[in-house]
Order: sequence, then structure tokens, then C-alpha cells
Amino acid sequence: MIIVGLTGSIASGKSTVSETFKELGAYVIDWDILAREVVRPHQRAWNGIVDYFGRAVLNEDLTLNRQKLGEIVFRDAEKLEKLNQITHPAVIEEDEEQTEEIGKLDPNAIVIKDVPLLIEIGFHKRVDKVVVVYASRENQIKRMMASRGLSSTEATQRIEAQMPLREKIRFADFVIQNDGSVQDTGKQVEEIFAALKALQT
Repeated sequence: MIIVGLTGSIASGKSTVSETFKELGAYVIDWDILAREVVRPHQRAWNGIVDYFGRAVLNEDLTLNRQKLGEIVFRDAEKLEKLNQITHPAVIEEDEEQTEEIGKLDPNAIVIKDVPLLIEIGFHKRVDKVVVVYASRENQIKRMMASRGLSSTEATQRIEAQMPLREKIRFADFVIQNDGSVQDTGKQVEEIFAALKALQT
């Protein structure tokens, strides 16, 4: 089994890349999905969030109001750090269980772990290879304005709350340039998948 950490920055196009890996036969563990699962009402991470941020970040049905929480943490690095400290241990536990299941099903699996903060939390040390999806800041801003309805200022704030992509590239075994067409990105993913397969022979 080969474990690959896939990362990028907000709106760099990571989800397109992970979807292509899945189509090629890789197993994908998406940490954004895991993060949603561990904050369901009364789960461990949910309890920690409510204790720290208060009930103001909840909807009427007790689910997290992601927009409210997002507005708080993206303006305050300390609160963002606290949110990560609450959610990451629960996500890592879930990730380990899923990886173990995949290993039992398919010992030759290529497992892509789609982890937005792969490098920031030091998880890149726990994978065999690192893939970074790169997009120019201009394209990141355009994508966020189009898909999330953010202003240019809001989009810039969210990018600046994260580790710069050029720093992430220093940790990469493979870099996918995602400023071109979907076909161009797909071709790069295919080449990386073939290289990963070759490591198993």
C-alpha cells in the first residue's frame, strides 16, 4: 500500500485532482468529509467546539453553522488554531480506521489522503509521497468569487490565513500545475498515478 498526501490551498483545485485519482482506481480519504463527520451533534469534536466557541455557532437543529464559525476563525488566527486543535485528533482517528479497512481489502492500494493542512499539522511526515496542487493567487481569487460568492477582499483574507502555496511546494514529491484546462490537469494526474504504480513493482 502506498499512502499519498494530497494538498494545496483554498480554491487551488484539489477536489478535481482527487476525483481524477479516484477514477483511475485510487482510494481517496477526504479530510473535509471526515471533518464534517466528527462535528455532527454530540460527537467528540462537536462538544469541544461548543465548549470553546459557545452555542452561537450552532443552528437550531444543533448542527454547526459553518458560515458563522468560518467568519470567526478566518479573522482570528488564534481561534483558527484552536478549532484545528479540537477537530484534528478526531479526524486522524477516523482516517486511521479507514486506512486500515482499505489495507485489509486491497494490500496494493494507492491511498490518496486529501488533507488541506497536510504540511501545517506535520502529517506529511506520515505519508509516503506528497502531491501539491498549485494555482496562481489570481485564479484562486477568481474561483472563490465565482463559486462561493466572496468579494475579492474576503477571498484574499482566506488565502492569507493559509500557508503560502510556494512554501508547500518545498515539501512536494509531485506538483500539479492547475492553472490550465481540466484536460491538462487530468494528464498530470495520470502521469503521477502511473509513477506511483511503478513504485509497487
